[in-house]
Amino acid sequence: MADAEAVMDALPDSDKVTYIGLVLNERGAERALLTRVHELGAVASDSYAMRNQGETSVESIGVANVIVAMAKVAGRSGQVTISAAFGCPFEGEIDPDHVVAMAEALAKAGPREIGLADTIGVAVPSQVKALVARVQAVIGNIPIRAHFHNTRNTGLANAWAAYEAGAVTLDSSLGGLGGCPFAPKVTGNIPTEDLLYLLHRSGVATGIDLDAMIEAGQWLTGIRGRPLPAMVTKAGNFPPQTAVA
Repeated sequence: MADAEAVMDALPDSDKVTYIGLVLNERGAERALLTRVHELGAVASDSYAMRNQGETSVESIGVANVIVAMAKVAGRSGQVTISAAFGCPFEGEIDPDHVVAMAEALAKAGPREIGLADTIGVAVPSQVKALVARVQAVIGNIPIRAHFHNTRNTGLANAWAAYEAGAVTLDSSLGGLGGCPFAPKVTGNIPTEDLLYLLHRSGVATGIDLDAMIEAGQWLTGIRGRPLPAMVTKAGNFPPQTAVA
């Protein structure tokens, strides 16, 4: 993250985009607030927090709440993500009761949203539905965001389960890029193109042009010089534009 300021300086100004900066501590928040970033994204977790941020679970909650408060004082907004909420590369199974308690504690800072992240891609739809519902019950009207890696090919199914359970934001990445330096064998996030296809064909409006996203995915494939995980970029939209009356 040493060049984060340079990245922000290179991004175009647009009233149609919200730039969110991931910050892991107060120093990161201070740096972010000197840029044009609109929102600070804090992270809380258990053993994963110790490996990723050098903090215990309790410490990560406290720091996340401070970051949200700093964002608000600066006239920006703040959000929090609970990492490894469905399974941890270091602890294994995660007690849902603990995740719910973490969410309840994080809600006290009044973040714009609380994210539940399947950081290593181990969740299944039934687990996702249950946890999203339980978290929503204790955080009131704070929206839930869901973040899934597709390590075991359950990411899209989990995204749909989260949507049905009440999550209002679903994370994804163009082409399915991504990974995690702290968790072996973790693959990328669910592909944006594939997620949009699932939502649009299911009657869920997103306001995003899927065909334009497919073009972007094809461009990114060329930049990377290798096939990317997204399937819709390879197969195309349906029905094809040429087949639309």
